[in-house]
Amino acid sequence: MSSVQPIKVAVIGCGMISDAYLNTMVNRFHILEVVGCCDRNPSKAERTAERYNIKVLSMEEIIADNTIEIVVNLTAPTAHYSVVKQLLEAGKHVYTEKVLANELEEAAELVRIANENNLYLGVAPDTFLGASIQTARYVVESGMIGKVTSFHCALNRDISLFAEHSPFASKPGAGIGFDVGIYYLTAMLSILGPVKEVSGITKTLNKDRQHYFIEKLGEPYELQCENLMSSTLEFECGAIGSMLFDSNSILIIPERPMLVLYGTNGIMYMSDPNLFGGEVSIILKGNTEPMVIQQSHAFTGESRGLGVAEMAWSMRKGRVNRASKEMAYHALEVLHSIVLSGEKKQHIALKSTFANTPPIPRGYLDSTYFNSQEESGLAY
Repeated sequence: MSSVQPIKVAVIGCGMISDAYLNTMVNRFHILEVVGCCDRNPSKAERTAERYNIKVLSMEEIIADNTIEIVVNLTAPTAHYSVVKQLLEAGKHVYTEKVLANELEEAAELVRIANENNLYLGVAPDTFLGASIQTARYVVESGMIGKVTSFHCALNRDISLFAEHSPFASKPGAGIGFDVGIYYLTAMLSILGPVKEVSGITKTLNKDRQHYFIEKLGEPYELQCENLMSSTLEFECGAIGSMLFDSNSILIIPERPMLVLYGTNGIMYMSDPNLFGGEVSIILKGNTEPMVIQQSHAFTGESRGLGVAEMAWSMRKGRVNRASKEMAYHALEVLHSIVLSGEKKQHIALKSTFANTPPIPRGYLDSTYFNSQEESGLAY
């Protein structure tokens, strides 16, 4: 890997998620050279730059620096469209936090600009590149559980608790479907391929609320995003299933989500798709107890930024990146179609599709006794 020229990277947005990205990008990947960061709050940018020994840069400096090839956008969803568009129009390759844009029309424009300018546009979540979901994909593609006929996934949270810690949690784009359900949907897309048709219902219950933490006790705020989403999806491969996301419940730590695939020869139970690792277990026909599948894929721990490194390797190798703009746009269309279905009281056929990229190669595991091999798998 030493013969491959690293790609210089700058980060825009130094909020809560930036540490997870920067820890990974700075310390784990040879292909990435993080050189600077930018935030509208100068003190945040300065603290981040000092912590990771990088420069504080303005947006104008990032755009003007021709040596910076990838810009990682970690701003809030409401800013994704304007920030990503400005970077793409300046000729920068971009990797952005989810979702691609709040509005579907804006996301379509970003995809078009990237295509017209022959630029890479990668989109989180990248947890589907981790050991757990890659192992689950291997199980399905091996035929171990037969043909997948149906699935179910569900998650519960407490939006009131999240809104106490972050004002973002009550804003557009932060609803449980678009902010968290996207992890579940992306996991399913990476395994089963594109969705054909959806139906669903979304609601925002109790829009007018009051803070109950002492710092803001009694102050009113308004929920501007959905906190309940229920849907049925039909995939092009024929599988049919349901997704239920409810943030009017309670928060359990660690969270106990459900993600199950039912096949003609067995059932597969997956772990939290918001994480990179976690058990994958199956019950095969003729058995009654689940069996844990030994993982042989890399990246079992926190690895946000993995999608950036994978995109960097894809750029150097001249291939399509796995956390692609096409899959991200399709996922966003699925979510918007669920909303539209509830409004129109009808099934909605998807207009977009995407070609699934190859899985991460198996066997490139981290090791206690030898140098890390994990990144080597991204080079293929």
